Amino acid sequence: MRKALVVGIDHYPHITPLEGCVNDARAVKAMLDRHADGSVNFDTRLMVGTGPQDVFTRRELKKAVRELFDDDSEVALFYFAGHGYSETVGGYLCTGDCESGDDGLALSEVMTLANESKARNKIIMLDSCYSGGVGEHPIYRVSELSEGMTILTASKKGQYAAETNGGGVFTGLLLHALDGAAANLLGDVTPGAVYAHIDQSLAAWGQRPVFKTNVAQFVSLRRVEPPFPLQELRRISEFFPCWLSISARSGLRTRA
Repeated sequence: MRKALVVGIDHYPHITPLEGCVNDARAVKAMLDRHADGSVNFDTRLMVGTGPQDVFTRRELKKAVRELFDDDSEVALFYFAGHGYSETVGGYLCTGDCESGDDGLALSEVMTLANESKARNKIIMLDSCYSGGVGEHPIYRVSELSEGMTILTASKKGQYAAETNGGGVFTGLLLHALDGAAANLLGDVTPGAVYAHIDQSLAAWGQRPVFKTNVAQFVSLRRVEPPFPLQELRRISEFFPCWLSISARSGLRTRA
């Protein structure tokens, strides 16, 4: 079982509204729902705040996060696009009922629910300002990631997360990566490859993504068409016989 909770909030009655978070959330859901060949991937729950009719609260978001991580699924993925807030005691995800920022869902609560989860792979992706502090103790500055945890955020804990052309810069690159730009030779898109794609695509002096993980092996987030047909990859020794011969004569070792 592969579960995803995808959240996007544009409408904030008490703080500055945003424009691209709902579009980003819907696009991420559409990308995660299916592999490139149309087969089922994640069972995705979408929560969006578009206007006064769908303002959801901190309590409602916490309940949804708890339900996401409350079983032994193969993958439990949480994506959030919206306002973030940070202060000395830690960071927060701002829900529709926020009035100040520190009345949102604390990142420490998200991490507690994820760290305690029996899911084999827990993945948190945050496209919000100051999100890079997730998973870090606010006082001791040490990482707090249980086995199977991966975190990918749009920016460092002291940085803004930018919007452009109706969407988040981070999420635009995330979608590009999931669509195949970060795929390996077998067509699998892993969290590590997604981070590498985003990191290499952003300018050195702007917002910088943050990547934290505690896994023995990356899980595939999505499958796309491999860059080379698998039957051709299996014949690589036929295509490069000279390289194999040179390697054998020179005593070169491989990590196969």
